[in-house]
Amino acid sequence: MKTKTEIPAAEAVIVMSRIYDAPREIVWEAMTEAKHVAQWWGGPGVTNPVCEMDVRRGGLWHHVMRFPDGRELHMNFVFIDVEKPNTLAWRNAENGKRNDGPPSAVITVTLHDLGARTAWAMVARFQSLEDRDAAIAIGFSRPIETSSDRLADYLETFEGWKRV
Repeated sequence: MKTKTEIPAAEAVIVMSRIYDAPREIVWEAMTEAKHVAQWWGGPGVTNPVCEMDVRRGGLWHHVMRFPDGRELHMNFVFIDVEKPNTLAWRNAENGKRNDGPPSAVITVTLHDLGARTAWAMVARFQSLEDRDAAIAIGFSRPIETSSDRLADYLETFEGWKRV
């Protein structure tokens, strides 16, 4: 299953969902341990030379994505909700005050246990419809979709879990 994206007309949100063929605890681990996140975050050809995560409420996540052309994107987030293995939420560490980038959002990921599979849902909540629409215009969903595909592939080879 590929990632499904929904954009409600009257809400400043982007909602994405998909099913992963791995138990929830494994998906949680792959999403919350830096050594794993560095393996799948970003689209084709993207590497992650820096991925540092302190996964707890108030903890910081510093991430550097390197694109095939050598360009780097530095990201700094703060975790605002961590409920293992159900909910993970973060926002930009600048709390929406930066002026040089896409509109910031609060990202909330929930994982629902389906036995050997996991339902993943992500809600990106923006400060306004205008911010949401600006994020859509610059392709907000595409990198998440490609990262989601890379995570699905990574889960196939994940050392912490063997399919029965």
